[in-house]
Amino acid sequence: MKQQDITLQGALWLNLAGEKFGSPQHLALLAQIDVCGSISQAARDIRLSYKAAWDAIDHMNNLAGEPLVERLSGGKGGGGTRLTARGRQLVANYQIIEREHQQFLRNLQRQASGMADDLLLLGGMSMKTSARNQFLGKVVAVRNGAVNDEVELEITDGLRLVAVVTHDSVASLGLEPGVTAYALIKASSVIVGTGDDGTGDDNIRLSARNQLRGTVSRLIPGAVNSEVVIEIAAGVSIAAIITNGSAEDMGLQTGCSATAIFKASSVILGVPG
Repeated sequence: MKQQDITLQGALWLNLAGEKFGSPQHLALLAQIDVCGSISQAARDIRLSYKAAWDAIDHMNNLAGEPLVERLSGGKGGGGTRLTARGRQLVANYQIIEREHQQFLRNLQRQASGMADDLLLLGGMSMKTSARNQFLGKVVAVRNGAVNDEVELEITDGLRLVAVVTHDSVASLGLEPGVTAYALIKASSVIVGTGDDGTGDDNIRLSARNQLRGTVSRLIPGAVNSEVVIEIAAGVSIAAIITNGSAEDMGLQTGCSATAIFKASSVILGVPG
């Protein structure tokens, strides 16, 4: 899978005594009042209602314990509004802090290469599902059928799974080439085969769309069934549940070659978020 780009963003809020003192929009309101000398005009400039502007000013005044904005009366223009010295100091300090905050985000951005993939991986780790096998990959192809669509997912370089899902599912999940998706396969849906073609008989051909060859890395016997884990690529494994009798008949053991076989209709697809 190719790494994805991730863009870091953040908003800076000021707190005072555990209370939210001012949002970026509220501080922008104060800065604009300082520019134009009018609350109504400043509110329009930053797309805030006149009432919301005054509510924000009252809130900040109350927390500051002194006025940040003061009215001017009389004069040729009929008065206006301006920031107090404390208000101007607050805006100036906030702008300094905001510049440092943006520089911090830019520095962090330079270290964020590949972070999106790690976030998706962590999201998959926290996902709760009964399916034993969970893979994260990229959609590489979508082929439309009469009723269902065939979706091909690359889970690592050169290793692909095929799923058959409805048109509606493809549309609602937004599945198209380049989209990141999860593939879920129950262990009970995976058939284990041995031999050159994974079946034990070179003359047999299977209709199952997914046939992934690998090596048995673990064989865990139970009271009735055994869990067979097949490593199909470096660090990529798939688990199957088969009867103890089948495991014995096939002579399965750690290190032997085996193929995980499952139908495309047994693959459940999901998308992050």
